[in-house]
Amino acid sequence: MNIEQELRLSLTRRHFFGLGSIGIGTAALASIIAPDAFGVTNPAVSGALPGLPHFAPKAKRVIFLHQSGGPSQMDLFDYKPGLKKLQGEELPASVRMGQRITGMTSSQSSLPLASSVFDFKQYGQSGTWLSELLPHHGKIVDDIAIIKTINTDAINHDPAITFIQSGSQQPGRPSMGSWVSYGLGSQNQELPSFVVLISQQSGLNTDQPLFSRLWGNGFLPSKYQGVNFRSSGDPVLFLSDPDGIDRTTRRRMLDAMAELNKMRLQQFGDPEIETRISQYEMAYKMQTSVPDLMDLSKEPESTFKLYGPDSRKPGTYAANCLLARKLAERNVRFIQLYKRGWDQHNDLPRDLALQCQSVDQPSAALIQDLKQRGLLDETLVVWGGEFGRTVYCQGKLTQTSYGRDHHPRCFTMWMAGGGIKGGITMGETDDFCYNIVRDPMHVHDLQATILHCLGVDHKRLTYRFQGRDFRLTDVSGDVTKQLLA
Repeated sequence: MNIEQELRLSLTRRHFFGLGSIGIGTAALASIIAPDAFGVTNPAVSGALPGLPHFAPKAKRVIFLHQSGGPSQMDLFDYKPGLKKLQGEELPASVRMGQRITGMTSSQSSLPLASSVFDFKQYGQSGTWLSELLPHHGKIVDDIAIIKTINTDAINHDPAITFIQSGSQQPGRPSMGSWVSYGLGSQNQELPSFVVLISQQSGLNTDQPLFSRLWGNGFLPSKYQGVNFRSSGDPVLFLSDPDGIDRTTRRRMLDAMAELNKMRLQQFGDPEIETRISQYEMAYKMQTSVPDLMDLSKEPESTFKLYGPDSRKPGTYAANCLLARKLAERNVRFIQLYKRGWDQHNDLPRDLALQCQSVDQPSAALIQDLKQRGLLDETLVVWGGEFGRTVYCQGKLTQTSYGRDHHPRCFTMWMAGGGIKGGITMGETDDFCYNIVRDPMHVHDLQATILHCLGVDHKRLTYRFQGRDFRLTDVSGDVTKQLLA
């Protein structure tokens, strides 16, 4: 038996089922490498699944501003003035109702109520209550929908972030950006359809780690995973050519590798071979498009004034919000921005103020910038963390300082643009900001609503893996129609 025969006998089921799509895959691959030959010069959309979008979309793209660690809703958005009179009193058993709390506070002899030390006031025509820590948000309250009743199944960071990003607490599922890229394809031939930006910390406490699987493709083909743009050195690893290699030489090398890989694709039908070739081509195009994207020198002074002084510093949240706008202008389908530092178990008044100082102005500026450029109506912006914080104090409670533990039962997020009704506040929590009184919105409902704005029926965007059909929202989730414009 020769080597080729041995290789053929080693075909996996995945390779076997891939053989049926060799012809289509090879043609699609050729259209990537030489689109002019197929009469698809610079197509508006490529790689979308047949029949998608399912209906006319309101949003063409998503910018997800994930605030990792869990922002304190009652210190920022969910105003509870009545707590001042209950300061230091025990959380009533009738409110807690025996609900699970983390090991970090379950051993405390007392769960004293901690009212916010921050003042609130009303903003905009909507009269929305906001903390003094968010004055710039006051400029956009009539453009955003604030949702006070988001709730999740997870109580600790890693499963909660995994859940809101992938629809499952267990690692290994595709991230939301991967699902969107898989279903709707790309609107840009020179940048990835799914880009990730990670911002530097601004608090004093140690941040929770972020894992690359949060923007991973899971069981989807690897071409749908997010591409992390770095703030120092090459924006994407290995993007630059080695010394002595010019563009002409690089082009010839890629063409030769593509021919070899196409031969292997015809032999085995492994979709990962097709992914590898297309990613080589994307990397070649990104050698020109990415440096231009990351160059902020052409931005006018008014832009830096809008986003704040940190917008000149690569890797800051402000600079990444500005990059998110530039990525939206270039029709990147899904832009995932992470901001760590919201996990305030102690010294919350100090660290929350530092965190908001770096986040408030750029977040508002992004909405204003998109709006003035005519992009907000077609760009869905989502802001929020993986869960909220407890109304009771973790650790020692004083008049000026307190900490808060994780709270999954109700927390606040906001959405704007792309089919979302602006100037509204949805949902109501109890007087302790502990339980939901009206209009709950589960994480799966949030995911279903995001997909709906993109023209996708979340129940019909599925992928068969290990004998069953998977989807982002698992087996639940409803579109929250009262948020829709």
